Amino acid sequence: MDTKIRVLLVDDHAVVRAGFRLLLASVDAIEVVAEAARCEEACKLYEDWRPDVVVMDLSMPGIGGLEGIRRIVARDPEAKILVFSIHDEKVYVDRALAAGAKGYITKNSAPEMLITAVREIAGGNAFIEAGLNAAYAPPAGKNGQQSLLAALSPKEFDVFRLLAKGLTTHEAANELCLGVKTVANYSTQIKAKLKVNTAAELARIAIDSNII
Repeated sequence: MDTKIRVLLVDDHAVVRAGFRLLLASVDAIEVVAEAARCEEACKLYEDWRPDVVVMDLSMPGIGGLEGIRRIVARDPEAKILVFSIHDEKVYVDRALAAGAKGYITKNSAPEMLITAVREIAGGNAFIEAGLNAAYAPPAGKNGQQSLLAALSPKEFDVFRLLAKGLTTHEAANELCLGVKTVANYSTQIKAKLKVNTAAELARIAIDSNII
């Protein structure tokens, strides 16, 4: 009987995936069965392979990691997804867990932590890198902004993040595979919820909240 933990790797950088694959392959009990560079592809591969654990980055072209998590979990509520991201800010941890991820570690963590996290999540446990949920409290005086950000829907948050980084409406639409009019509507809703009028103000909120 095959008792290996079957893993799907999702990261848009081939070199990064190669490193993850080598690391995981060093453990006899873990096998990387498939890889994806975009979450659209990952959703299909998940259906094809039904891996035990998905190791997923958040910042990718297309629908992105947060939406990828939501789509996989919508298809399989029992999906076991581990976020492995450069983002260590609490807002990303909270969003990923709310989307349905079972664990979250950063790419700054020790290599052994990825192996440990995969094993724990495969075994039905949650795994959050120590300190991530507590260490990144909002900066002093920014609690109101954090509350406003919490009011954004998952898709609004995705659009907000891109607009705050300086992407135009057309560029954000291409990145998220959405219509330009749809993104423009989201932009209007986001500015209303955050009580701002310009892209520069969106960027300031993102900077103050450690999102960019």
